Amino acid sequence: MTRVVLVHERFTERAGSEKVVEEFGRIWPDARVFAPIADPATIGPSLGDHPLTVSPLQRLYRNDGRYTHLLPLLPWAMGQADLSDADLVVVSHHAFGNRIRPAATTPVLSYVHSPARWMWDPALRDLELGTGPAKSLLAAFARSQTEPDRRAAARVDLLVANSTAVAERIEQWWGLESTVVAPPVDVDYYTPDTSLPRDDFLLLAGRLVPYKRPQIAVAAATAAGLPLVVAGQGRAFEACRAVAGPNVTFIGDPTDAGLRDLFRRCRGLVFPGVEDFGIVPVEAQACGAPVLGVDIGGLRDTVIPGETGVLVPHHDDPDTQIAELADAMRSFPDFDHLRIRLRAEAFGAARFRKEIEALAAETFSSS
Repeated sequence: MTRVVLVHERFTERAGSEKVVEEFGRIWPDARVFAPIADPATIGPSLGDHPLTVSPLQRLYRNDGRYTHLLPLLPWAMGQADLSDADLVVVSHHAFGNRIRPAATTPVLSYVHSPARWMWDPALRDLELGTGPAKSLLAAFARSQTEPDRRAAARVDLLVANSTAVAERIEQWWGLESTVVAPPVDVDYYTPDTSLPRDDFLLLAGRLVPYKRPQIAVAAATAAGLPLVVAGQGRAFEACRAVAGPNVTFIGDPTDAGLRDLFRRCRGLVFPGVEDFGIVPVEAQACGAPVLGVDIGGLRDTVIPGETGVLVPHHDDPDTQIAELADAMRSFPDFDHLRIRLRAEAFGAARFRKEIEALAAETFSSS
């Protein structure tokens, strides 16, 4: 039996990358899991029976979701991972996952959510941190990490990108080729309900953080004078409130059932950010909701313009982007909700497991 070790950078929240690792756990039910730091509350039930190993950094982690103070130590912690029992290592990579040091004969498959954009993309770093000492410190740390990041990626036997956009970053920043496998989306839970009529509101859903540009969607809806429901919380909440008109309703973080209900009833999902892949747009489409987004990043893989949504040109200038989105909101057409659902079914979890298992078997057999 092949002994597999699953490597994840951190269990500090339960988001898309954690769901990927959960599917890894279903593929390899006997695998051991390594993460430098882990909050048990963020580990999904499918990983509950897997042995979990952490690093010495765990003693410095406060189980509160914040890990910035540990960031400079994470490359070291990854390199200290004991992988001596592994016949195959499967990595979930955000920033430092590839820094592991298995035996030279142990094959490694790395599922890359993205090369760390804060490390390689100064514009994104500026968007997240603005100005001040934190920006300068992170910029200096990023410069020190790009070459080690590139060398670590070159040691991996197979790089798997979660979207075409991420594959392009891997080629641009690491100079390497990769295979694209879209992440798993729970299309069995997120389903249409034909008994519910579609309402007139547009929906903005997900974490309100700067790189997702939620205030762009809020400002566009305000300019268009159209109803927008904002379902989410985060650091950009106040920025969203500052540009919101009376047509914008903030409801905080919904439950999974509440989010599904919103997907089923909304006129469409507005998605103004530049995502690596973007699971929320696929969840919305699984419920029959079309997507209004920007023609960049993961949406190019998941939205078919004119069939499952509308993609407008991407602009770095906020005012131009707001005007573009507002015009698209005013002219947003009706869509075939069944056709949208069929598109989303191509991104189900069973498909993900099948593709990853085949690539892992190929990687192991060729090592």
